[in-house]
Amino acid sequence: MMDVQAMYAACVQHTADFVRAAGFDEVVIGFSGGIDSSLVAVMAADALGPHRVHGVLMPGPYSSEGSLTDAHAVAERVGISTLTVSITEPYAAFAQVLTQATGEPFGGLAAENTQARCRMVVLMALANARGWMMLNTGNKSEAAMGYSTLYGDTAGAFAPLGGVYKTQVYELCAWRNQQAEALGKVPPIPRSVIEKPPSAELAPDQSDEASLGIDYATLDRILVQLVEHGRSADEVVAAGFSQDQVREVAQRYTAYAFKRALEPPFPDVDFYA
Repeated sequence: MMDVQAMYAACVQHTADFVRAAGFDEVVIGFSGGIDSSLVAVMAADALGPHRVHGVLMPGPYSSEGSLTDAHAVAERVGISTLTVSITEPYAAFAQVLTQATGEPFGGLAAENTQARCRMVVLMALANARGWMMLNTGNKSEAAMGYSTLYGDTAGAFAPLGGVYKTQVYELCAWRNQQAEALGKVPPIPRSVIEKPPSAELAPDQSDEASLGIDYATLDRILVQLVEHGRSADEVVAAGFSQDQVREVAQRYTAYAFKRALEPPFPDVDFYA
């Protein structure tokens, strides 16, 4: 079973140690209003102090108003600064020149990944200009499935949640909110952030679980068997999981090893029995 308090403490301490060892005082994160970036913002504030954490909102052509509202709500509760830089115009410029280059309308996966890479350019430019370290906001479930954009949302010097499965992200959020409430403080992560369906908002009505083809709860249970306990696909199927789902997860985990090799370092938070 996961020791939630120990996992949270490890993520915070390792983040603080890494940032300071690299000679940085302040960090910047892509601040989407989603649960992962919200938790990273809170962890970074706990690790370094909120005045050293900068969240950048980067709305694009498919960003929802709710995401911006949620990001501002987290920032206000945690006390971190925010900056808004729209990627709509840079993305439109890329789409125009790439339409000419390909000779066909620009869309699909290439268009989605280009949006993610526009955001990376913004974050790295600000990091370079201000002397900030960029933190990655990805989690272990999505890295395992290759559900990320190379040189986009895989960018960053350190990933506080890189060793944390998506379902654990929710547990960590709940625990951190409970700690705040026990002290009579407002929980740092609003319920709206926790309850909304995860989405990268790179296409109309996009849903992360629909894109992955599996819900996070099932995905994580399979990944724990395959990755943490080293069981074969046949053994996991024999334990009662869907053969099709297990085969797909195992195949993707193997196929996307090259992406994981390019992910930033992350805390060692292995708290499975």
